[in-house]
Amino acid sequence: MSERRTVLVTGGCGFIGSHFVRHLAQQERFHIVVLDLLTYAGNPDNLEDLVGRPEVRLVRGDIADAELVDDLLGEEHPWAVANFAAETHVDRSILDPTPFLRSNVLGVQVLLQAVDRHKVSRFVQVSTDEVYGDVPSPTQASEEAPVRPSSPYAASKAAADLLCLAFRRTYGTPVVIVRSANNYGPRQFPEKLIPLVIRNALAGDVLPVYGDGRQVRDWLFVEDNCEALWFVLERGEEGGVYNVGTGEHRTNLEVVRALCAALAEEANLDEAELLSRIAFIPDRPGHDRRYAVDAGPIRRELGWAPRTLFDQGLRRTVRWYLGHEEWIHRTTSRDFQTYYDAVYRQFWSQLAR
Repeated sequence: MSERRTVLVTGGCGFIGSHFVRHLAQQERFHIVVLDLLTYAGNPDNLEDLVGRPEVRLVRGDIADAELVDDLLGEEHPWAVANFAAETHVDRSILDPTPFLRSNVLGVQVLLQAVDRHKVSRFVQVSTDEVYGDVPSPTQASEEAPVRPSSPYAASKAAADLLCLAFRRTYGTPVVIVRSANNYGPRQFPEKLIPLVIRNALAGDVLPVYGDGRQVRDWLFVEDNCEALWFVLERGEEGGVYNVGTGEHRTNLEVVRALCAALAEEANLDEAELLSRIAFIPDRPGHDRRYAVDAGPIRRELGWAPRTLFDQGLRRTVRWYLGHEEWIHRTTSRDFQTYYDAVYRQFWSQLAR
């Protein structure tokens, strides 16, 4: 076997990052270094069966720590860096934008400078379709569309994207940016809609839905997204931006009702009773109405296409959470209730400004 190439995966203990680490590990030709601060959403349990294997190394640390990042790249000499490390939830960014700017902007700057110093061949910035802001129906945002972020989270990701493109033009940094639609799947922290509804359904709690629930999203199964990210890492054009999405759109309310049906069947629950627990709560500030991206270039240029139909992915997700209720308990046993009360019990008046 040829010598393994090293890939540094920042935020590799998080939801999408841990799935990407698994995608790389299955190929058996990479040495994978995971750098993760292990905050509330960076869960080492997500990689418990991989950490300790000789081809996977876990380092606890902050991407905004320039000395640590520089030392790590100098030691490991990675072929590529895939940056998943980020504060990711819009609601938390509304409560306090500060950690989002540190991780999502300053952290990216630190990584870009280290990538230049150590002559890393590829840098993939994992971004989001939220940088485009509201996209009016029936249009879809292309990669050339202007960024118009609505939340502090989306603004921090847009800033990072622009920083990456500036480094590409100024220094020739080998950056590629991926803007993905809403991911869902196993191991997603229960602050996001799908795992939150599953958690609350099992706990006998209400199923909160913002506003009228008719906000439109493209729902992308996490394993499909990781395959797209791999395609981009391996052969995406340097300086390029790639949208990733299924092209199918559903309202949040449709997703919640589909979850009620799946939970009723998979967990032998009463679907009507679950539906009766849907609670429409005041909408969050600045909530975008519709996200939709044109993923044509990644399909045409790199040959990627999603493999998982929404109903299939949703069932797989529900089954995973039903089989891992202890995981749900562990991941929500720290500051989760404080966050949940601040957001879903409407303490928005306490926003940090």
